[in-house]
Parts: sequence; structure tokens; C-alpha cells
Amino acid sequence: MREKSTVDEIRKRFDEDVERFSNIETGQQATMDATLAMELIANAAVISNPNARNMLDIGCGAGNLSLKVLQYLPQLNCDLLDLSQPMLERACERVSWATTGKVSTIQADIRDANLPKDRYEIIIAAAVLHHLREVDEWRKTFSKIFDMLTPGGGFWVSDLIAHDNPYIQEMMWNRYGRYLESIGGVNYRRNVFDYIEKEDSPRSLPFQLNLMQEVGFVHVEVLHKNCCFAAFGGKKPTG
Repeated sequence: MREKSTVDEIRKRFDEDVERFSNIETGQQATMDATLAMELIANAAVISNPNARNMLDIGCGAGNLSLKVLQYLPQLNCDLLDLSQPMLERACERVSWATTGKVSTIQADIRDANLPKDRYEIIIAAAVLHHLREVDEWRKTFSKIFDMLTPGGGFWVSDLIAHDNPYIQEMMWNRYGRYLESIGGVNYRRNVFDYIEKEDSPRSLPFQLNLMQEVGFVHVEVLHKNCCFAAFGGKKPTG
């Protein structure tokens, strides 16, 4: 297996790609059903916590998912976390126009970030958790996110996923490849698959749902799944 990208290598790639990720049509085109997944996450977050005051966007990129949530809760205080400072600057600019609340930026890796416990009613994460590596790293990150939520708070995810059955994984990967070819041709498919192999280490949907329940989440739900992508989440108990 190829050696995976370092955190610094990932940061540098996103530093150079702000313009593309500032437009959902270009920044999210490699993600199947990206618009639908973000809309479902925004709806779930709002329905679950209609009186939310504070939101954390993990791996916020240029702020697309935060903007979706703010369409329904325009009073939220938003903490935007990302590795890339240029991404954070663009996200802050865009999100500040969409909320009457306070917007703060945090340049950090979620694994290392020093964030308060019991603060956020809503935590969202789009296309970021697949950068986690070992099982223990996944467990610690999910547990950290659980601790940062207020009682009753919700954690909502949209991400690239894998499949535990190798035959199903191959089937889904071939299907995804045909999708990529349909929007960008053979070279586009090759480029996307190359950076996934180099940079990403996705886990299966059952693995992540089980891990959420293991660290304490309840009402764990799958909002949407198509091929190698899923939207899902759960809540921290109220008591």
C-alpha cells in the first residue's frame, strides 16, 4: 500500500484549491449527491436542535456546509476549523455574511485542536473524517466530538466511505469510477482515484455508526447513501 499523505501535504493541497471549493458545482463534483447530502444534514441539524446557538464545522473548507445550515438558523455562532488558512479566510468571509452570530476561525487538525467540552449544539463534518487513519484515531476523534457537544446536541457527517465486503467494495468502486468518467472522462477518474489512494483512508458506514454508539451517541441515523458516499449522524443524550 502506498504511503499516505502527511497532514502538511494535505494542508498544502487545500491551500492551493480555495477557488474551486468556494463553488459547490466545482468543489464538490467528485462527491456523488453532494448537494442532497448537505441539504439533508442541514435539515437534520435544524430539526434536531432548532434553538441552537453554537455550531462547529470540522474541515469547513470554503464554508459550503455551514452556509446550508445558516439558511435555516441565521443566528448561529460559527466556529470554523480547517487545516488551511486560505480556506478559513474564504469561509469566514462567506459565513460572516450569512449569520448575525459570531464567526471564529481555528486553524488546526481536529485531532490536536484544543476545544471546549459541552459547547456546541451542532457539529458538522463534510468530506474530512476519511483522513483519519488507525482505528484508535477514529475512536478518539469521535469521543472528542461527543464531549464537545452539549447534552442533546447533534453530530452530522457527509463523507466518502468504504465497504467491509471486498466484493461489494470493488463493485461500488467500479460504479464510482463510471460516475467520474461521466463527468470528466478517463483522466479525471484516474486523477481522483490517485489522490484518494494517496490521501484518504475511509471506513465503512457500519464501522462509523457502531463507533458513534460505542462512544455514547443515540438516535444514530443514516440520512442518505449512494455508492461510496453517505450522510449520517446522531445525538448526545440529554441526561
